[in-house]
Amino acid sequence: MVNNKKTAEKTQKSSPAMKFIISGIIWIGVIWWFAGLTKAWYVPNFLDIWILCPWEKEPSPMDSPTKKKPVIYLYPKTEQDVKVRLDYKWELIATYPEYDNSIKWWDVIAHPDGTLINKEDEKEYSYLFWEWIPTEKINWDLSTWFIVKWTETREFLQKILPKLWLTPKEYNEFIVYWYPLMKDNPYNLIHFAGKDYTDTAPLTITPKPDSILRVFMAYKPLSEKIDIPEQKILPFDRKWFSVIEWGGTKLE
Repeated sequence: MVNNKKTAEKTQKSSPAMKFIISGIIWIGVIWWFAGLTKAWYVPNFLDIWILCPWEKEPSPMDSPTKKKPVIYLYPKTEQDVKVRLDYKWELIATYPEYDNSIKWWDVIAHPDGTLINKEDEKEYSYLFWEWIPTEKINWDLSTWFIVKWTETREFLQKILPKLWLTPKEYNEFIVYWYPLMKDNPYNLIHFAGKDYTDTAPLTITPKPDSILRVFMAYKPLSEKIDIPEQKILPFDRKWFSVIEWGGTKLE
C-alpha cells in the first residue's frame, strides 16, 4: 500500500510537466503544419508578406508584375517583308505567333490593312503578341497621372485612347482586355509610360518604319481619390509605314 501511494504521488507531481511537454509538441506540430501549407500555397495579404515563411527568399524582380499583352500592329504602305526583333533584357514568357529565339525575331509578310502572314507557319495573324517579366527594377516616371473613378473607367478609356492616336479597332481591343481588370477598383491611377518603357523594351524593325507609337499603360488601384498632377498627352504624327503597339501593367 505504501509503495502504491508513493507511485501515485509521484505520478501526480509529474503530470503538469508531462502535460506541458505534450502540449508544446502538439503546438509545434500545428504551427509547422500551417506554415507548410502557407509556404506551399502562399497566403496573399495587403502587404504582400510571405506569412509564417521567414525562411522563404525575398521576392526577386522576377516576382514582379507581368507586363501584360503588348501587341504590335504593322501597317506598311504596300505588302512587304518585315522583321521585328525584341531587344529585351527580361524573361519572355509568352508569344503569338511563336517568337523565333534562334534568330531573335518575327519574320512576317505585312499588309497595309494590318494583316500578317507569319513565314514560319504560313498562317494569318492580326498582330504580334508578347508578354514578359522584368529581370531588373524599372524606374517608372509616375510624376503625373489620370485618376479615374471605377464607374468612369470605360468612358475614360474610350475618350483618352483616340487622343493617343489609336484607331477604333486598336482601342476597342485595348479596352476589351484591360477594362475587366480595372472595373472593380474604386479608383484607378493611370499613367501612359514613355521612355521609361521604350528604353526597357526596345524594338528593332526592318525595314525601319516611318512612325512608331507605343502606348503602354501603368495603373494602380486605389481605395479613395487623391490629388495628383494630370498627365499631358504629347503629339504624334502617325504616317506612312506605321508600327502601333499597346500594352500595360498593374502596379502594386
